[in-house]
Amino acid sequence: MAEEFSLDDPTQLLDAASDFALYPGAQNDTSAKNFLDRFPLPVIINALQTKGDVPGLENTLVACLERIFQTKYGASLIPHYMAFLQVGLKADSQRVRYLACKTVTYFLEHSDENTVSPARLIIDQDLYPLLLDCLLYGDEQVTIASMDAIKKLAGSSEGMDVIFPANNSEATHLGHLVAQCSSLGRVRVLALIVKLFSISNSVASIIYNSNLLGPFEAAINNTDDTLETLSVLELLYELAEIQHGTEFLSRTTLLHLLSSVISTSMESILRSRAMMISGRLLSKENVYMFVDESSVKTAISAIDKILESSASRDTDESESALEALGQIGSSIQGAALLLSSSPPAARHVIHSAFDRPGHGKQLSALHALGNIAGESRPENKIILSGDAEESLRRLIYETASKSSKMTPSGLILSVLQQDSEIRLAGYRVVTGMVTRPWFLMEICSKQEIINIVTDANTETTKIGMEIRYKCCQSIHKAFVSSSKLINDPALAGSVAKLQEAVRNGPYLTRKQLEVQPIVKTAERF
Repeated sequence: MAEEFSLDDPTQLLDAASDFALYPGAQNDTSAKNFLDRFPLPVIINALQTKGDVPGLENTLVACLERIFQTKYGASLIPHYMAFLQVGLKADSQRVRYLACKTVTYFLEHSDENTVSPARLIIDQDLYPLLLDCLLYGDEQVTIASMDAIKKLAGSSEGMDVIFPANNSEATHLGHLVAQCSSLGRVRVLALIVKLFSISNSVASIIYNSNLLGPFEAAINNTDDTLETLSVLELLYELAEIQHGTEFLSRTTLLHLLSSVISTSMESILRSRAMMISGRLLSKENVYMFVDESSVKTAISAIDKILESSASRDTDESESALEALGQIGSSIQGAALLLSSSPPAARHVIHSAFDRPGHGKQLSALHALGNIAGESRPENKIILSGDAEESLRRLIYETASKSSKMTPSGLILSVLQQDSEIRLAGYRVVTGMVTRPWFLMEICSKQEIINIVTDANTETTKIGMEIRYKCCQSIHKAFVSSSKLINDPALAGSVAKLQEAVRNGPYLTRKQLEVQPIVKTAERF
């Protein structure tokens, strides 16, 4: 029992805590209570604070307490040990600070708000400034744990009030922290802002109205610290992925600043990240409601110039540029702009897709062309405006005429005859393009293409089988939609192959589904 346990010999506690922490299954309320009946929390906390010289004890007790506080029963005890949290958040030990941050999160997740508001208790105990201190000065694990705790705190109205105070000059105001702390601290605060921004549209609105997106723009303008600028660009890449945040990002000068980085930065890695962020941002259909067309064209033009310039000899940068154009082309308005600009930026994509400029570059270009062609768009948004469609057709035929393949069907066949990665990207191109009657005619003209896409044995991976099957379905649907081609006797064989492939599904042919005997009955003499 606990009364018999002595801190003079922590071996018993160490062994029991290790068993509890390393137990392979989930620990529940009962197991947590049974453990604490043997070793009450004050005993464990006292051992954690006074026995740091015992090898392995601190790490074991931290892991044990973390699993205890993850249970509802363990979390219910936390309000009685707020002093431990205060000490833990200020501890010299990074492991103890990590545990304290995680404990705050578990408390906010599991506490019964009918008896006490957990957020109010955290605030009244003045733990929020300590969490910010862990964010700024903790190691990587502590920083992440403190962010998680603050994000969880933001889930309540009381938490929102303390995280976003009305007075901008308060020491805990995030904008004030960004302005005062070191380069590393600044990046960490901006990372917290990204986490908070992702919570909801209402929180994103508060962040925007508090001018907390301004420091991101300032960091991009700071050309003196390449490492900090790169870190902020990585955060912006995450920020651009948040669907509900597109409207707020579009109201800033972000797109203009990214275009400036692409055009003027001497660092290839910064240009590449700026292109990827621009592509991700402009891949959202709703962004075009908030940004003017000239800003979008400026961004596209900046990427276009990278591919035109000598910098395009940098394979990694070229791949980033092509991928960015592909992301832009995944939206219907972005695809139309890529094809209607003068000269059309999509020409780089189409040329690189079939010119075999290098494996990585061709792969990026093929996937980009698949996006522009509409493979990733809803069925009713595949076909573009008349001018854009004509530009797409002209660019495909021009590229074919300048190659040894001579025809679009020859280009596609050469792609489908390459390695698996290139072939899968080729399937995506066909899937998007085949909706267009002129391209369907090209597919019809090469029986070898039909043979490849209908052969269930061509692909051996699950994703490969699924992409090939989707391609089959698209070609078959295009055939069925064309009364002229579906009734053409010369294409009857192709139609039959497509029908059978669609019927058999993506994974196995009918023959492969048949059970094969592995033994035979013994012969009798």
